[in-house]
Amino acid sequence: MSVPVAYQGNTSAAVADWLNKGDNAWQLTASTLVGLMSVPGMVVLYGGVVKKKWAVNSAFMALYAFAAVWICWVVWAYNMSFGEELLPFWGKAGPALDQAFLVGRASLPATAHYRADGTLETAMVEPYFPMATVVYFQCVFAAITLILVAGSLLGRMSFLAWMLFVPLWLTFSYTVGAFSVWGGGFLFHWGVIDYCGGYVIHIPAGVAGFTAAYWVGPRTKKDRESFPPNNILFALTGAGLLWMGWAGFNGGGPYAANVDSSMAILNTNICTAASLIVWTCLDAVFFKKPSVVGAVQAVITGLVCITPGAGVVQGWAALVMGVLAGSVPWYTMMVLHKRSKLLQRVDDTLGVIHTHGVAGLLGGVLTGLFAEPNLCNLFLPVTNSRGAFYGGNGGAQLGKQIAGALFVIGWNVVVTSIICVVIRLVVPLRMSEEKLAIGDDAVHGEEAYALWGDGEHYDDTKHGAAVVPVIFIDSTPSVPK
Repeated sequence: MSVPVAYQGNTSAAVADWLNKGDNAWQLTASTLVGLMSVPGMVVLYGGVVKKKWAVNSAFMALYAFAAVWICWVVWAYNMSFGEELLPFWGKAGPALDQAFLVGRASLPATAHYRADGTLETAMVEPYFPMATVVYFQCVFAAITLILVAGSLLGRMSFLAWMLFVPLWLTFSYTVGAFSVWGGGFLFHWGVIDYCGGYVIHIPAGVAGFTAAYWVGPRTKKDRESFPPNNILFALTGAGLLWMGWAGFNGGGPYAANVDSSMAILNTNICTAASLIVWTCLDAVFFKKPSVVGAVQAVITGLVCITPGAGVVQGWAALVMGVLAGSVPWYTMMVLHKRSKLLQRVDDTLGVIHTHGVAGLLGGVLTGLFAEPNLCNLFLPVTNSRGAFYGGNGGAQLGKQIAGALFVIGWNVVVTSIICVVIRLVVPLRMSEEKLAIGDDAVHGEEAYALWGDGEHYDDTKHGAAVVPVIFIDSTPSVPK
């Protein structure tokens, strides 16, 4: 049977023998879906979920991070994350800009996995599409991680300090996690399971955000006491883009349009739906009102929790993970947070430590319990991997998941603290008190809506002259006719 011309290799200089057009098309689509989660997804979500006076600043922090990561990524950070090994937790820095590098077949050179006796167990990761596709896919993952960190710092961090924080944290924190877990570092070869970002993206975002929030300091007392969303429908729109975009997030994990990708997408939706329902029920039972903002948080915790194991757990396990994703972070955010002096002291604006840190850790541990052996063999470099639920060496896998999480947490606490201390030697981490009182109008000279109010000084050149009712009284003495 002859192969149709469209599916043959070497039909043109742009179609190599190794190129799988279906895989390449899916990976580009998945990458764009993840990009849409950030722009406009997170931009809209942040712009709507914060107090009106911070809508512009919050949205702009997300937009800036997306752009800044792109430049850093292609100039040096990609190869630090997925290039040749420099250290067991770090790759060699180098640009990803040369056409000879970008149009060649994709490969992650440090990912060849060997047995204890030195024989090859799993070959180097070499997807059937060009390196440019991998650089794109992994860049949007890095970008959304910085945007998630911003969620802890909204409403008071100096924008100039944020401009410095993004490239520094990407370079000294994100690349370490990415290489260690995905790029061929020591956690990758040890067999820690992170299907698509629980340990590389979500735990680091939650821990780094919480740590940076400690160094930046809290919002004003007034903002901490009253921080109502200015547009819940915008927040819902952003959450919807996150939910649908996560098909690319987890579905792109296998680097192929294969059965594992399908399983990951299905599990993602099962877990997220269960999380939303459980969280909403808890709100209704304990607070007597089902919260829409709570539902947005539940969508996020469900998406985050399933991510470490999306393609390696069965559907029933995804349902269990969803129930726990809607209840454990709900408890830490709605109950434990109010009782803990540490959590009260650190002003994590959007509770990223709960929605990403706790949910990501929960997902990683549950993956160590529920990772199904046959699904593991479809994806993981370490053969015979399995969760503790399936016996055998599953107990060791659970231990690996916990140890891997502890490394990621420890690294991010230390490195994020160092970065914040260094930045504050150059510029203030925090806005001035005047800017904190006014918000967007003082920081950017712009406002989200053409309405006056919510903190800024009244300026009749911008807000219009005040209309003061005037009563005219005729005081002219009457003249006899």
